[in-house]
Amino acid sequence: MKKGFNRREFLKRTSGAAIATMAGAAPIASLLSSCKSNGISSTADSVILLFMAGGMAHTETFDPKKYTPFRKGMESKEVLSTFPSVPTVLDGIHFSEGLESIGKIMDKGTLIRSYVAADLGHILHTRHQYHFHTCYEPPQSVVVPHLGSWISKEKGPLNPVIPSFINIGQRFTVGEGEELKAFHSAGFLGSEYGPFLIPDPTAGLDSVRPPVGMTTKRFESRNKLYEDLIAAGPMGEFGSDYQKESLKRSMEQAYILLNSPEAKAFDLSLEPAQSYEKYNTSKFGLGCLLAKRLVDQGARYITVTTEYEPFFGWDTHDNGHTRLKDMKKMIDSPIAQLITDLDESGKLDRTLVIVASEFSRDMLTEGRPGLKVKDQVEVPDIIDDMKNYGMHRHFTDGCSMLLFGGGVKRGHVFGKTADERPCKTIENPIKIDSIHQTIYHALGIAPDTNYEIERRPFYTTPDGHGKVEFDLLKETKKV
Repeated sequence: MKKGFNRREFLKRTSGAAIATMAGAAPIASLLSSCKSNGISSTADSVILLFMAGGMAHTETFDPKKYTPFRKGMESKEVLSTFPSVPTVLDGIHFSEGLESIGKIMDKGTLIRSYVAADLGHILHTRHQYHFHTCYEPPQSVVVPHLGSWISKEKGPLNPVIPSFINIGQRFTVGEGEELKAFHSAGFLGSEYGPFLIPDPTAGLDSVRPPVGMTTKRFESRNKLYEDLIAAGPMGEFGSDYQKESLKRSMEQAYILLNSPEAKAFDLSLEPAQSYEKYNTSKFGLGCLLAKRLVDQGARYITVTTEYEPFFGWDTHDNGHTRLKDMKKMIDSPIAQLITDLDESGKLDRTLVIVASEFSRDMLTEGRPGLKVKDQVEVPDIIDDMKNYGMHRHFTDGCSMLLFGGGVKRGHVFGKTADERPCKTIENPIKIDSIHQTIYHALGIAPDTNYEIERRPFYTTPDGHGKVEFDLLKETKKV
């Protein structure tokens, strides 16, 4: 994104793109066939993205550096990590204290220490989240499909009753809700490939059943009224036949789910108490449990997020060290338990699990060395207060990511960052287009998959240039 785009301009352009998509982009996509090569084998059937929304500092999580304990009067430039490191199951590989459980299951996956986030001008969380989830820099002239929507469209459902794309844990009534909505979309692919939203996993069953007291006849009446409202709105007036049919199919799928036995998968009260408590660290932890249950029933793509809300969670503009203690308690046990349960059930081999964030953090650098952007928070040169001890600024030149299952190498480490500030990537940098293309490759989706939109091909990665990073996968590149 160019410098100078503010939040209002971002929203204006992305909302305008929605009308443009309905008005002019969809007719060719309505042919319901993409241009792509055939014969791509797969190593994964499902994807679970565990998204640490808000900016997870690599030096405080999966790539710890020199530990400098807090002392009053210390210089902020001394601070690289505010937690000591602890060993993992992999020889010579350490994580930050508080992530011991995940460290014990790293023999089942790959650690990426060299993800480099994009340069999008003035850093805004939702711009980078948009870029992470769609692979396209905002704004765009069309509504760009989410990664989950591409997968839902190209692979179809594993179970026709279970939504192919499920998003767990993110409310749209907090913080930058409208910006978050901008990339939670199937775009020109059609509403049936959009996310099935579950803001609170403990209320997941409420998402798949009518309210108490709602009779079948009354529900059908409301459904008809909703169809009439859609017909009278922008979709009815400007939408293509394809978009209208896609919306109708999404409504029909929701209705089928309401009456299916598989709806019980959304009811966490049916989980055995011992298993439930292993995940019961937070809404995120229970989201991981729900993801496990839904994969068992044939979900194709699931995002579970710690939820993005400005100045909360991983968005550590203050009290960084203190807040990260709580965040680690929230994620450590559930992530490790999810991988363990999937492995023991035999599901991990065909389920690709990703742990990632939109960018990292650093005490001093906003952006990256040589390409700094405006500081969004002041960090005093001398730290006298515990609230200033921690990673406050957005850092894009070295981020950590974990991959498990779905054809990914086990016990593998990819990339490296410098041990001294700036703790930037110095070996094997990898960017989002390569991450996406590697995910698509694991699922058997061809790299040249595209649709003709606004009289030009629109690919899964910009211009179809994303390259598979075969060093992350068990298989070797075929010549």
